[in-house]
Amino acid sequence: MRIVAGAWRGRTLVAPPGQGTRPTADRVRQALFDMLMHAEWGGRGVIEGAHVLDVFAGTGALGLEALSRGAASACFIESDMAALKALRANVAACRAEGRAEIVAVDVERAGSGLAASLVFLDPPYGQDMVPRALARLRAVGRIAPGALMVAETGRGEIWVPDGEVLAVRELGAARVLVFRFAEV
Repeated sequence: MRIVAGAWRGRTLVAPPGQGTRPTADRVRQALFDMLMHAEWGGRGVIEGAHVLDVFAGTGALGLEALSRGAASACFIESDMAALKALRANVAACRAEGRAEIVAVDVERAGSGLAASLVFLDPPYGQDMVPRALARLRAVGRIAPGALMVAETGRGEIWVPDGEVLAVRELGAARVLVFRFAEV
């Protein structure tokens, strides 16, 4: 697994052993970031200068990819100890400590912090975690109004966000939804 593009292109990322963490494959990340950069609702401004929130961060591949492509900062929320070890190693390998915050907590216990303009949610499949995570992040002010949201679920999972759906892609076993955050 590597950073696909940007300042850290080609940098190898580590993942914890076993099946506890399911890192987003390089090709899926490439397709996702191509979409973010080139869709009519996207563009360089979606990533460059963005405050990113990588929830269920695992290895941190999504947030680190955004940092590599010019995001201002990234907050990684992760609770699994093995994933946290890999995440910390990956942040250090990219020398991103000055732009990265690691919050070692279950997302449903996350506290307040900088509101993100770009949010990645990549939870374990089949546990209906995206709506629960969104409810908590909304409640503690972690999502900026109109933020661009990217949620990865299992291909067979049926979930529709409150906000305007901009794109839906099925990539391997994953279903990726891109939508605008809707203030409720």
